[in-house]
Amino acid sequence: MILLRILDIYSLIIFVRIILSWVHPDPFNPVVRFIYSITDPLLNPIRRIIPPLGGMIDLSPLILVLLIELLKNLIIKSIYF
Repeated sequence: MILLRILDIYSLIIFVRIILSWVHPDPFNPVVRFIYSITDPLLNPIRRIIPPLGGMIDLSPLILVLLIELLKNLIIKSIYF
């Protein structure tokens, strides 16, 4: 199903964003800007609810991936049941 593949790709992009946060890439790189532009709209609301722990550990990508997996499970259950 297309929606499930889109959610998988988005989860992969979030994973790439996590890796980018460890290496501190050039913020003017077009690829980095693209990744930030498509992940920030969903990560920022989560960050407002759950701020980074100790000012450094950002749990918002993990929470977003968990929410995506929950959504995928709901979609799969609605299709097959």
